[in-house]
Amino acid sequence: MISSKKQIRLIALVLVLALSGVVFAQDSNTASQSQPESKTTQTSTPNKGRKIKVEGIVVKRNGEMFTVRTKDGQETDVVLTAKTKIKVERKGLFRADRTSDDRDIARGLRLKVNGKGNDDGQVVAEGISFDEQDLNTAQALASRVDPVETLATSAEGLAESNTMRLDGAERRLDQAEQNSQRLSGQVEELSSVASAAGAAAEKAQASADQAQAVATIANERISSLDNYECVGTLTVHFKPGSARLSSRAKAEIDEVANGVGNLNGWVLAVVGYADSRGNSATNRSLSDRRAKAVIDYLVTKHGLPLRRVVQPYGYGELDPVATNRTREGRSINRRAEISVLLNKGISSPAGSEQSSAGEQISRQP
Repeated sequence: MISSKKQIRLIALVLVLALSGVVFAQDSNTASQSQPESKTTQTSTPNKGRKIKVEGIVVKRNGEMFTVRTKDGQETDVVLTAKTKIKVERKGLFRADRTSDDRDIARGLRLKVNGKGNDDGQVVAEGISFDEQDLNTAQALASRVDPVETLATSAEGLAESNTMRLDGAERRLDQAEQNSQRLSGQVEELSSVASAAGAAAEKAQASADQAQAVATIANERISSLDNYECVGTLTVHFKPGSARLSSRAKAEIDEVANGVGNLNGWVLAVVGYADSRGNSATNRSLSDRRAKAVIDYLVTKHGLPLRRVVQPYGYGELDPVATNRTREGRSINRRAEISVLLNKGISSPAGSEQSSAGEQISRQP
């Protein structure tokens, strides 16, 4: 027989094993319940909260959201908020960037977007920037294309309406043969309306092509605003060691002042020179005074605005146009050159007329 102590130990062992099985079952149930919950919390958008940069062209605008198409054809929806900062980048030494608002964001605008992804796979914009030239181009395009699209939409709606009417007319012809003569007239009328709708659609397409051409020309002109072309040069001469204008020099400068009145987008560049006699410092100062003498005459005699004059400069005996070994050569080198420069972006519409005006101004030594 088993002793009473051994019986008590066996009973205790059985109780321990039973309790451990209950605890193990509870732990397994808890693990099986927590596993679906962990799967649920892991289902999130990969781009949520991630920094995203997008660069492309706006192809659609809908309220506080617009769509950007990148160079590789990918389209991304961008959401605007009250915290979105919009900046217009402006080119030029004295043209600082400026802030803007979402009213400037329209179809055809090329821009850059910095933001974060959200649950819907969109980009919540934190900062948007675009070039002022691209903004002008997009606005010019919108002023041409929007009326054209409205006309095309109206034409398309009219064509669809006429198609439905034609279908109804054909069904009525099948149902009532005795009314064929009357319905035949209606079919002819509807056909003419459909032809008119097709002509309107073709006209709308032609207008769209014209608008694109105008936008392209506008963009080219804007891009040329920093480019200048020299269309004429006048040279006036001075006596040795003098920066005083002679009567002949004044008469020649009068021709320049009268000639630029027929030009658009012009500025004058005045540069002074000296012959090789004397030291370099003296010649430099003398050539600088000769350039300023020409500008002083243009301002006092003809009221030339100073914004039309490039900063004057004196080269001294540098860049001679004749030899300094002869008296005649030195007299040619004692000079000031007035160059007429035209802004290509402003003057392009009147190119042939301005070129002829520049030829009349040009005087070579």
